[in-house]
Amino acid sequence: MNDIDIHTTAGKLADLQRRIDEATHAGSARAVEKQHAKGKLTARERIELLLDDGSFVELDEFARHRSTAFGLQDNKPYGDGVVTGYGTVEGRPVAVFSQDFTVFGGALGEVYGQKIIKVMDFALKTGCPVIGINDSGGARIQEGVMALGMYGEIFRRNTHASGVIPQISLVVGPCAGGAVYSPAITDFTIMVDQTSHMFITGPDVIKTVTGEDVGFEELGGARTHNTTSGVAHHMAGDEKDAIEYVKTLLSYLPSNNLSEPPAFPEDADLARTPQDDELDTLVPDSANQPYDMHTVIEHVLDDTEFFETQPLFAPNILTGFGRVEGHPVGIVANQPMQFAGCLDIDASEKAARFVRTCDAFNVPVLTFVDVPGFLPGVDQEHTGIIRRGAKLIYAYAEATVPLITVITRKAFGGAYDVMGSKHLGADLNLAWPTSQIAVMGAQGAVNILHRRTIAAAPETEQEATRTRLIQEYEDTLLNPYTAAERGYIDAVIMPSDTRAHIVRGLRQLRTKRESLPPKKHGNIPL
Repeated sequence: MNDIDIHTTAGKLADLQRRIDEATHAGSARAVEKQHAKGKLTARERIELLLDDGSFVELDEFARHRSTAFGLQDNKPYGDGVVTGYGTVEGRPVAVFSQDFTVFGGALGEVYGQKIIKVMDFALKTGCPVIGINDSGGARIQEGVMALGMYGEIFRRNTHASGVIPQISLVVGPCAGGAVYSPAITDFTIMVDQTSHMFITGPDVIKTVTGEDVGFEELGGARTHNTTSGVAHHMAGDEKDAIEYVKTLLSYLPSNNLSEPPAFPEDADLARTPQDDELDTLVPDSANQPYDMHTVIEHVLDDTEFFETQPLFAPNILTGFGRVEGHPVGIVANQPMQFAGCLDIDASEKAARFVRTCDAFNVPVLTFVDVPGFLPGVDQEHTGIIRRGAKLIYAYAEATVPLITVITRKAFGGAYDVMGSKHLGADLNLAWPTSQIAVMGAQGAVNILHRRTIAAAPETEQEATRTRLIQEYEDTLLNPYTAAERGYIDAVIMPSDTRAHIVRGLRQLRTKRESLPPKKHGNIPL
């Protein structure tokens, strides 16, 4: 500093360069070393990996806190512990903030919060996605209520930006207390195995208050939030994997709700292929035998590429993105390999959230149905399957993007209605000849409809009578044709023709424009 004469132009330029260098290396070398030793990158390294080379433009590089309490006046690093700015990912503009654990442990204070707020406002104003890289010890205790106020301001911006611009949260370190609610409001949350943790109250507080002994990983690690809580959408092996996932995810999403998702148009060859023919033998003869719905999904998508979200949570329903003729589509599908494809609370909420995300960002939704009903059980009823299952009905009924539904096998009871039925507003409803669309399965129906007939039969003939009546029920009602007669199914198709029907349907629906009655907002059963 003493070597620079700031009264000359050259000195002023040198002074600026010195300040830039100081801001760039705000964290001590020891702090950076500790960060790397944990297998973690620094805030700037993460931004470099995420954004295109040379595209990052930093904002508020020289911002510093103004606090004088607890000796903070003697420690005023540039940047205040968060790096903010904008750049491009695969040539598309994005805004980004990256919390710096090497400065104050990434703790959020007033100026730190103002920097995040400014970049979020900038993203909303310019209509570009915002990516938050979270690695913070929580609120800066020394700044008191000002830190809490900033969290509230960030939550409000998350809420106002919801459904307007894509918001993606990378949790690459601790994220505790009130800080967890910002990622929770965003559209997608990605965590890193072993190094990411999210919780409201930590293990020590839980031990003191409830006596429960739990570790960081079990309480709020990446695996917990990907398999049990459903807070996260992807569990990355390391930070590079997490960042690659974000880049791929962005390729399916538009920059904002007034834009179309990025497309790479390429006309599909609709001639039936040997791969298409494989679907004709996919569904087993026995209705009780499972098959993998991934096979159906991959057969209709370009290059069989299915980009799954929340694969470890509620595996009885599949959600994710793909492309058809180069245009992004969202996929929702029952998975017969898990719980026979039954809908439960977790599956309903997972699918509802995904459908609403697709609808907000103009991504058509393809639904593949093989659902015997809602999962029965006292626990499900008492935990709110009625209220929480209704979210999926609400999501489909309010969606105005193109909706195509394919029933591959079972569609029983209320679950038939819930899974993107014509009655909820789907545009095209197709069914395979293996479909069984009815109020319930044959065995349960016969036990109710014909219990007196079965009871009146001689004991030695009761089983034969039940078998005959089940066969009659299956022949009469367990097929797609009754629904097709009434227009609830638009076409019964050969499984091998599924890809061609979806391609043609999406071509036709590309110009779909639908709007709902004006209102302030709906009242989804949260």
